[in-house]
Amino acid sequence: MSCTLRLSFPTHAFESSRKTKSNGRATPTPTQTPRHFHILCLASQPKLEEGEDADHVRGQGQPQVILVERYGNGTTKRYFLDEESRLQTFLEEDSLVTNGFQDLHASDTGLLWLPDTVKDFILPAGFPGSVSDDYFQYMLLQFPTNVTAWICHTLVTSSLLKAVGVGSFSGTTAAASAAAIRWVSKDGLGAVGRLLIGGWFGNLFDDDPKQWRMYADFIGSAGSIFDLSTALYPAYFLPLASLGNLAKAVARGLKDPSNRVIQNHFANSGNLGEVSAKEEVWEVAAQLLGLALGILILETPGLVKAYPVLVLTWMSMRLLHLWLRYQSLSVLQFDTINLKRARMLVKSHVLHATVPGCVACNREEKILSWQRFMKPQITFGVSLEEMVVGTKSISTVKALLKLYANEQYILFVNQQRGDFEVFVSFKVGATSMSVLRSVWQTYWLHENWDNSDNVFHQLAQSILQMEDRFEDFIEQLNRAGWDMHQINLRIPKDITIDDSGPV
Repeated sequence: MSCTLRLSFPTHAFESSRKTKSNGRATPTPTQTPRHFHILCLASQPKLEEGEDADHVRGQGQPQVILVERYGNGTTKRYFLDEESRLQTFLEEDSLVTNGFQDLHASDTGLLWLPDTVKDFILPAGFPGSVSDDYFQYMLLQFPTNVTAWICHTLVTSSLLKAVGVGSFSGTTAAASAAAIRWVSKDGLGAVGRLLIGGWFGNLFDDDPKQWRMYADFIGSAGSIFDLSTALYPAYFLPLASLGNLAKAVARGLKDPSNRVIQNHFANSGNLGEVSAKEEVWEVAAQLLGLALGILILETPGLVKAYPVLVLTWMSMRLLHLWLRYQSLSVLQFDTINLKRARMLVKSHVLHATVPGCVACNREEKILSWQRFMKPQITFGVSLEEMVVGTKSISTVKALLKLYANEQYILFVNQQRGDFEVFVSFKVGATSMSVLRSVWQTYWLHENWDNSDNVFHQLAQSILQMEDRFEDFIEQLNRAGWDMHQINLRIPKDITIDDSGPV
């Protein structure tokens, strides 16, 4: 079988495109590494002599593979021992084997021709196994349905503009058509924002709908500021209105998926449709009341006649709106475990051997906090070479593999930073429970870390503690009412480790 190999030599070790930042770390992209060259080679099976063992011959003249890292773009990185027992790596791109499992499923829907980047952008993660069988056919029919709806919207907009005096049916229609095109273009720019949000960030809303719903209001407020600015700069109405529409469309792209997750949380009896309909009743009633009060404010003599007074009134109402939104999200009591709540639960168990219930945990949850600013810092999806940078040796790698032989992840403490930080890489077959175990081990290490050089001893102690106490942690979660079937802790798909080879 032919394959393309990208070799790394000791003097030019594999370089990640990840750049160290003060606020976090990016994911390494192996295909961007410039210090490699390609060799096309043919692998052949050596001929056996009479009475010679096949495994013995296979080991002669060939490197011993320690483990394999699989990247989301189909590239594999192999760690092996050379003839002098030095640890080496090489990258392999083999179109015959990469993404075979995904292609098998994609063939069921006729999507083999579609690039993986496009599939990831328009389809849910894990498609088609993560959705029902009728999902794809429904979306194929929905697309032309929505196209025709927006064609009608464009034509109706032109008619409305003519009705208010921009051109007329009996006179020149060029002005109305041009105005309609400009107005619809403003809507189109906003639609681009929703497209990008849904394509790039669609997998985030299940994890933390509270946070994204709050951010949606912040972004929507920024869009309103652009709209208010049109009165000051009428000559720039179209760009300002377009930017405002873009911001509000991005906000809608964050709001709608988050609202659906929240509605699904409310629907305890499987009555999602009714819950959604009744929420619409509340929203429309609030809309009618708000419109009436807004008109009353506008019609009050001397109240908002001056532009500064109008802006001040808007700002007061907007700040009140944001405060009320935060309060409404704070009362939500999710019984599912995301990374933010997992940190709180694990910390309580490590320190006090107890876990808070759903009400207490949700009440203490910081809606606006980012994971990258939480302590201790946990970086998921790190390559093994970056994990052990500075101590790269075969003994270190083998010690890690032996230490985590019974776990579906590998955790190591970052030795290059003064602040406590751990790197976590997940093995093939890891689950949300594997992420939860790695978080528990991280917090135990953070509370018991002594900055000594004996890192492996402390790692071994943390694993022993986890094996002794983690079962009690799960039992307490069940007793406290947490839904253990809904653990929203995602496995990073950029890098996974396959350690099934010989060590």
